[in-house]
Amino acid sequence: MRRCIGLDVHREFAEVAIWEQGVVRSAGRIATTPEALRLFADSLSEQDEVAIEATCNTHAIARLLERHVGRVVVSNPQKTRAIAEAKVKTDKVDARVLAELLAANYLPGVWLADDETQALRRQVARRAHIVRQRTRLKNRVQAILHRNLVPRCPAADLFGLKGRRWLAEQPLPADERQAVEALLRQLDFHGEELKLVDAELARVALASEEVRRLITIPGVDATVALSILAAVGDFDRFSSPQRLVSYLGLNPRVRQSGNQPAAHGRITKQGRAQARGMLVEAAFAAARVPGPLRAFHERVRARRGMQIAIVATARKLAVLCWHLIARGEDYAFERPSLTAKKLRALELRAGKPSRRGRKGSAATYSLREVRRREAALAEQGERAYRQLVANWKSKPPAKTGAGAATGERL
Repeated sequence: MRRCIGLDVHREFAEVAIWEQGVVRSAGRIATTPEALRLFADSLSEQDEVAIEATCNTHAIARLLERHVGRVVVSNPQKTRAIAEAKVKTDKVDARVLAELLAANYLPGVWLADDETQALRRQVARRAHIVRQRTRLKNRVQAILHRNLVPRCPAADLFGLKGRRWLAEQPLPADERQAVEALLRQLDFHGEELKLVDAELARVALASEEVRRLITIPGVDATVALSILAAVGDFDRFSSPQRLVSYLGLNPRVRQSGNQPAAHGRITKQGRAQARGMLVEAAFAAARVPGPLRAFHERVRARRGMQIAIVATARKLAVLCWHLIARGEDYAFERPSLTAKKLRALELRAGKPSRRGRKGSAATYSLREVRRREAALAEQGERAYRQLVANWKSKPPAKTGAGAATGERL
């Protein structure tokens, strides 16, 4: 007999509701500990289905329960509006609503990532957190110099060797000097942590065929490729690039009602913000090097401005990533020496020994003639794109209904 079970999960407990033969009843609370959850899972059967609202510990609970039941559905809280907009909202009500929606097959679920993808997501999120901490510490040092009327550092990097020697010579009050030294110690600590995380991510990137394909795109390095791979997981679950763009939140909002034309607004910003931000950073880099992506960026910028052009280029990158992975191809306008340089940098970051004095796969990037020849090929592709879109014209919306009969000969 089929049962639908709703779990309203919290940090220390989960409220349980059971739908059976059209009747929903509350089944009390269970502790969210491994022992209590295993005991609860043993009481379920293969015909049962479980619905859980997505939260911090949902993945671990779903993995534990899915071996004992027929199906586990992780609900998207942004789409479960019956709970979010309820006038009476308690744990029991939320669990009952989840069970009822699951029984009616009307529960919008989310993709449950595998353990490998979850580990990659945690590592990417950890790296982003360390980078934010380093930026915060650097800004605090700059603020101390600013409020003490210290001029700008003549060195390119204030926190490099030359910059730190210059910083040590600047006259600062005793307490401010102590604060700067404490911030620099914290900065060095986070720098060492960042090296460890980058080394682990580099080993993951070298073992991933998808990452090797994505870094053939100009502007996309291993960090961007890993962020995209961590957010998407399995590219095969998207039947079209438009679905991937929607998942990453790079598609515009659309509002249309009645006979009124569709109104397009800002991007939805759904999905993982970290991957979307990485795509935007990659778009900035791709817009500065010769190639079709730069031509696309300049064409959109001439009509819509810089900000919309960068977001449109990020969307183009997402579409390009989908096609490369789906077709199993490298980027047609890649620069082979630059790709070899990226791969060699990954190997060094992963801890492989340096081969100083011996030419390796990335040695050709140091040859000016090779870089000039590859840049010329990229510019050729850019000119071909400009010629392709030179005669493009925006088409008016097609007429429908009675207004479509104009009497004109086709």
